[in-house]
Amino acid sequence: MYKILLIEDDPAMSSAMKKQIEAWGHQVSLVKDFQNILPAFTDFDPHLVLIDVMLPFYNGYHWCGEIRKISNVPIVFISSASDNMNIVMAMNMGADDFIAKPFDLNVLIAKVQAVLRRTYDLAGKIPILEHRGAILNLNDATLTYEGQKLDLTRNDFRILQALMENRGKVVSRNTLMTRLWENDAYVEENTLTVNITRLRKKLEAAGLTGFIATRAGSGYIIE
Repeated sequence: MYKILLIEDDPAMSSAMKKQIEAWGHQVSLVKDFQNILPAFTDFDPHLVLIDVMLPFYNGYHWCGEIRKISNVPIVFISSASDNMNIVMAMNMGADDFIAKPFDLNVLIAKVQAVLRRTYDLAGKIPILEHRGAILNLNDATLTYEGQKLDLTRNDFRILQALMENRGKVVSRNTLMTRLWENDAYVEENTLTVNITRLRKKLEAAGLTGFIATRAGSGYIIE
């Protein structure tokens, strides 16, 4: 079963598409807040995005560009604006396919299945972790926040991965030290404190104040 995010503001159209896609065993989530689509994307973590060109507030090209900043998930445009200029623009923005409205729902399914097959038969889904708008890409070890990518050291990445994987739970200092220096039994404990302090300063400079909290005597937590 694959997860598909549907970004379509026509309720009748989105309902019909959702029903047809779910009949093939996939899970579909409908975007409701068209002014702020990224949280819906990161929360659902889809395998594929279906998106209309004409949307309230910002068009589909805008959101395609925003998604492409943080993920290589396949994106398929669905639109009645199917002239060559719009198709070329969609592909240049990073889309994987374009379906012109009106379309037969069986054609939609065939296109969706083809994109899923060629994407996930050849490679795994791009894994990401998200919290408070900060998106950690586990494939390229980058952190993106409000459109900017933060340069992470190897230890920065491992600390963030451990904490974000256990969001809401305290991760002990011993656990973090094992993740960072598993092959070195002689690392001073103060070295972890130095690494956490440097990472916090980097996060705060990007606007992520208080992202990592200390639990005295226990460890660290992302709440």
